[in-house]
Amino acid sequence: MEEDTDMLTDLLTGWTAETLGGLTVLTAAAIWGWFRRRRAACPGAAIAPAAALPVRTYTLLGVRAADGQPVHLPSSRPAGTRVAWRGLAGEKVDFELTDAVLADGTYAAERMGRYRRA
Repeated sequence: MEEDTDMLTDLLTGWTAETLGGLTVLTAAAIWGWFRRRRAACPGAAIAPAAALPVRTYTLLGVRAADGQPVHLPSSRPAGTRVAWRGLAGEKVDFELTDAVLADGTYAAERMGRYRRA
């Protein structure tokens, strides 16, 4: 009879350990999945470095600052984008960003409306 009790105790002890181990793994997987879904729902929370756009410095052609220096505009927008800039007197001037590299290493931003379109 003692043998039967020992076998039953071994069976229950083994079953309990396996069940608790399985529940622990299942709980850990559920928590990991929850965190992963939550992180995917907030795309701005973690931005990959490869996804960051390069910042270019554009020189606004035909525009000078109050001290006579050319006006520079940092932007991560691609070439062909039109941007508005407020001049010294408050007037709005539109520029188009280009891929043209100037001698100082900046990119050119051409003034819109300066040249007539054919």
